[in-house]
Amino acid sequence: MYRKKITYTDYNGIERTEDFYFNFTKAELAEMELTTDGGFAEYITAITQANDQAQIVKVFKDLVLKAYGEKTPDGRRFMKSEEISNAFAQTEAYSELFMELAANADEAAKFFEAITPKVTAPDKAAVSVVS
Repeated sequence: MYRKKITYTDYNGIERTEDFYFNFTKAELAEMELTTDGGFAEYITAITQANDQAQIVKVFKDLVLKAYGEKTPDGRRFMKSEEISNAFAQTEAYSELFMELAANADEAAKFFEAITPKVTAPDKAAVSVVS
């Protein structure tokens, strides 16, 4: 779980500083890896090497919004939904974060490392045996 403090000006002109939470579970990462032809990691490598800016921005936005969620007060759940992601995407906080990460490759790398659990996704053969 990564907590990011973001300062932004809302649509009423009020400057706010709030904490926002981002996380991928081991299961979410495994699902991304196993449902992407050739694997998600290989896909990211391919579009990066091809310098496909449009696809990089699309994936970048998708990852930020898929990682965003709201932690329950008791800490037992991290709620994610399309509605929650869309609500975040409609804030200036999202815009501030997106621009910060887009303008600074080191910050983007730190962000994505922070939201990713330290595990290796299972290979497709192992999952198909279990299925």
